[in-house]
Parts: sequence; structure tokens; C-alpha cells
Amino acid sequence: MTHKPGDAAVDSAVQGLEVYIVGGAVRDELLGMPAGDRDWVVVGANPDTMAKRGFIPVGGDFPVFLHPRTKEEYALARTERKSGRGYRGFTFYTGPDVTLEDDLRRRDLTINAIARAPDGRLIDPWGGQQDIRDRVLRHVGQAFAEDPVRLLRLARFAARFPDFRIADETMALARKLVDDGEVDALVPERVWQEVAKGLMTEQPGRMFDVLAQTGALKRVMPGLQLSQTSAAELARAAEQGVNLAGRFAILCRHCADPARVGAQLRAPGECQDYARLLPMVLKGVGHNQPQVVLDLMLRCDALRRPQRFLDLLEVAGCVQRVDLSRWKARLHAVQTVDAGAIARAHAGQVEKIKEALQQARLNALEAVATPRDGTPTGNVPT
Repeated sequence: MTHKPGDAAVDSAVQGLEVYIVGGAVRDELLGMPAGDRDWVVVGANPDTMAKRGFIPVGGDFPVFLHPRTKEEYALARTERKSGRGYRGFTFYTGPDVTLEDDLRRRDLTINAIARAPDGRLIDPWGGQQDIRDRVLRHVGQAFAEDPVRLLRLARFAARFPDFRIADETMALARKLVDDGEVDALVPERVWQEVAKGLMTEQPGRMFDVLAQTGALKRVMPGLQLSQTSAAELARAAEQGVNLAGRFAILCRHCADPARVGAQLRAPGECQDYARLLPMVLKGVGHNQPQVVLDLMLRCDALRRPQRFLDLLEVAGCVQRVDLSRWKARLHAVQTVDAGAIARAHAGQVEKIKEALQQARLNALEAVATPRDGTPTGNVPT
């Protein structure tokens, strides 16, 4: 059971504490969107206070606690001061004298710096509500230019909220993060974390456009090459509900070495595989010759991983015309070949087995009807 604004008064764990919901849950509620997980800030407390109430400490750099029953996150209000390079170069202070306004001041964007009290009252010292009404992504303070993760988040929010414009002064600070070399301190795992979230937004291409406009793209994703069609292809993938691996493959499809881009980002293996395989699928998907069709299936390991192959065909359909039903028929035809029977018929003759299996599969593909005009059909306009 989770508690809602107003429940704090009857929740023994937080009763008497000064608590507020902050960040994304408040922002999304104001935007009329479904709110995700809620984050809470506790003002005027210390770790001992939280421990005595049964909260479970989980924070690393600063005190964050899980509610003993709801498991929602409660963080002590904190301030931060730049003490080194990169996004880890900060020292935090979480004393009981830190105010809610102090905590909100350290946040990245005004739309993320709004708090809601248990009685429903909004605390908005930096004008986040007005920026929501005006559809503007604006930094809270000059400290924005001290943390390179904020540039990644700015780009991600631009993709998530495509009807929001980025304030000119915020773009200037984002470019300063690049010019000062702060983005060079980002580790691949942290970049990937934001890239993965950005790819799953409504307009993924906008994230990479913003990174390119600030000069950060070539620094945080070396080797990535975009084209004029990349944004439209990614938008089509989002429309069709393509998974993360498929969207990443589309993002990387113009790269000289897509797999290397994924490896540099420490992207999951599935994402790297899709990025590696999509170019060969795009190259072979328009062919009707049985040998070319079979070669593509074998190179994509389609017989052992048929669903992945079908997924890749759907991803390819976001880029060019693909007759998915025909390819399903082809795959089914090859799958029906009884490899075991062929092996038994040529027991002990390895090369003979290979030749017979190859020919049987080609015969199965020949038996699949070919469109009269020899042209694949599909539902994606060129």
C-alpha cells in the first residue's frame, strides 16, 4: 500500500516529519500525465531520526532511505558544492538546517524543481509551473553548468516532451559543459543510462539532435553517425512500439561500425547484436533469390533465434518496405526441413549432410510463392 499526499498525517513512520513529494511525479501530475514512482524529500531530519522510524538506508553518496512499508524513496534535503571534475565531483551536505528551497535549488530544470506538501500545497520557488504552461525547458541555476549529466537529462527531456522548447540561456550553459570539458568525465555506463531512457521516448531523435547542437554528441557517443532520416525512422519505431534494442539499431545503422558504438557505451548485448545485424538485414531483405534469403537467415541465426529475426525484420520495416508475412512464410518453410532425417540418411558423411540440408532448404524456399512482380510489399512509405 502506498500513501498519497495527505496520508503523511496518518502514517506513523513519517508522522511529525516535514516531507514533500518532489520532481517527476509532481511534474507529470501537472502535465496531466500518469505519474511514475514518487520521490520524497525530508526536511529537518538526520539519518538517526530516519533509522529510529524504521527507514532502511540505501544511499551511497548521500542519505536515501526506503519507507519501511511502502518502500518508496525518502531522501534527506541536501545541498551540493562542486569539488572536482565531472558528475561525481560534488560534496553534499544534509544537515537539519537545509531547507526545502535549498534542496530544490540544486535540481536541474525548473519543471523538476516543484514540490507538493502532504496537504496538496505546491512549493515552486523557481517558476516551474509557469515553464510548464509556456512549454519551456529551463535550468534552475548556474550550477547546471557544473554537472554534465544535466546535459544528458536536458536532451532526454527534450525527446520526452517534444512540444517543449529549450530556453536559449539553458542551451548556452549546455554548450559550456562541452567547452569546459565536463562531458569528457562521463563514464559510458552513465551515458547509456540516459540514452536508453531517451530512446524509449515519443521522439527519440530529438535527444540526439540536442546533443549534436551542443557539441556533446561526438564526445559522449564517438563513432555515431546520424542522417537526415534518423529522427523520422526513430519516431516511426516509437510509433510501432519497437523495443530498445531495435531503436538502438536504427540509431546506429549509419555508423561505420555499429557494434563498436554499442560496445563503447557498454550497451546490453542484445542492443549490440541488433546494431550489428540490422545493416545486413536491410541489405538482404529486398531480395527474392533463395540463396540470398537463406544466407541472410543463417547469418542472423534465424533458425535458432527465430523471434529475434522477426523482430529485426520489423525494425527494418521502420526504414524501408518489408513484406513481413512473406518473410514469415520463408522462415516457416526452412524450419519445416527435417534436418534429423537428412542426417540419418547420410550418417557419417558430414559434407554430404551439409549439402543435402542446404539443398533441402533451398527447395523449401523455392516452393514459397514469389510475388508476380518480384517486389516486396509492406506498410512503410518510402
